Amino acid sequence: MRRAIKIWFHSGDTSDIREFSIRKSVFGGLLLMILSAIAGAAFIGYDYCRLKNVSWNNTVLNHTIIKQENEIKSQRSQIQTFAGEIEILKKQVGNLSKFEDKVRIIADIKQTSDSSGLIGIGGIPEDELDPDIPLEQKHTSLMREMHRQTNQTNIAARKQALDFENLIKLLEQKRNLLASTPSIKPVDGWITSKFGYRKSPFTGRKEFHSGVDISNRSGTKIVATANGRVSYAAHKMYIGNMVMIDHGHGRITKYGHLKKILVKQGQEIKRGEVIGILGNTGRSTGPHVHYEVRLNGTPVNPLKYFLN
Repeated sequence: MRRAIKIWFHSGDTSDIREFSIRKSVFGGLLLMILSAIAGAAFIGYDYCRLKNVSWNNTVLNHTIIKQENEIKSQRSQIQTFAGEIEILKKQVGNLSKFEDKVRIIADIKQTSDSSGLIGIGGIPEDELDPDIPLEQKHTSLMREMHRQTNQTNIAARKQALDFENLIKLLEQKRNLLASTPSIKPVDGWITSKFGYRKSPFTGRKEFHSGVDISNRSGTKIVATANGRVSYAAHKMYIGNMVMIDHGHGRITKYGHLKKILVKQGQEIKRGEVIGILGNTGRSTGPHVHYEVRLNGTPVNPLKYFLN
């Protein structure tokens, strides 16, 4: 007798009963196929969900990486900006030191301590400030250099503050001397001839120029560069209308080629007071003032006495 499985179907509409007979081996094969199909569908579904999850995680990871790269770029930009600010701060401290030296020269006050402490410090390498440096390249050396230069600049700034405090005390003691020390320009304008040897515009020969020539429009006001007494106010050969002021302490200033003299001999003068009008008198090639500073009768470079 063959092994078979019989299946009956009965419909409620009729009284007919239908019978199907399936071999057990065929039924087992069909059942195995159905179970395999279900298992395959389940595996595919699971694998799809897993890949979908991996894809989502990769998307989140990519967003995180992009965000971190943007943060690194922003931080690097901030670091480089800070490095640039350190360079500016160093220059400012250096300029303060130079200004202090200039004031000391004018006031004849010697420096009692060492320099500002910035001498010998190199600048931050330009390749470290390149905004296109690959993100993988570390900024360790830049950070180390910034830290070193920040500490050094901080030390120099504190020392500079102490130097200025000392300078201010000494300046207070030398107030009267400073008031009679030339320290400003007699007129705004363009320096057309500096102090020292030059080629004469008249003879073409090399000659010593004992002052500076400052050009401006004719009629511009000329002011005294320090307190003093007018020792000469008249016309003189070659230099034209000239004012000479004795500031005491061996210091004298001269103002030549004036269009008009506005002070008299023996008159007391304050720094910044108008003493004449810029002109072109005497031997001159154009409107300008010839300005001299003499110390104990010897001409010195007036540029060293310009604080403005």
